[in-house]
Amino acid sequence: MAIDRRWGIFAAAALFIGTGAAAQSPLLGADVERVTADADGKELQLEASDEREAMDRFAAYTMALARRDYDAAYAMLRLSLQAASPRLEWEMNLRKRPVLWADGTIRVLRLSWYRDPAGQPPGLYAAFDFRGDRKNRTMDCGYVVVHRTAPGAAFSVVRTDISEVPAEMMEEGVPKADVLRQLPCYLGKGIATAF
Repeated sequence: MAIDRRWGIFAAAALFIGTGAAAQSPLLGADVERVTADADGKELQLEASDEREAMDRFAAYTMALARRDYDAAYAMLRLSLQAASPRLEWEMNLRKRPVLWADGTIRVLRLSWYRDPAGQPPGLYAAFDFRGDRKNRTMDCGYVVVHRTAPGAAFSVVRTDISEVPAEMMEEGVPKADVLRQLPCYLGKGIATAF
């Protein structure tokens, strides 16, 4: 299958998540696709620490969910996201699922940067597109967006969107072609999804 050859994009750096995960977040490898140009094609000027701090927040949020530390995970959400997702409702939606996307091996595929996007509070945004693979052969994909209002401020989680592909809809580690075309996820250049 042609898609199997292209699936090599997932040789990107892996972020291993689980209850025994190390407290320090891994660095993103050179294979992770990076988008640093704004909508006009102008290159964003980033500080050396920006990627590390954004990655630290992404990893801390993911690890908190993997540990089922809902208090810590919820505290990382931006206040406007907390207001739109009341604490009890947010946690109950997570607790009713026997496993979460954070329970697998998560590989960041692309990191996209945005500064002061239209219609959003000003600041620096980083979107982590990822694929997750669980031991039961379920695949998760989606993104987590973090935001920092000013240099020196902490990043907060402002949006998450995750899709789950059950094992029966996978074929040799890849979503079946009809499923792949419906996924609202970024899975790599040349991989046709609905994203």
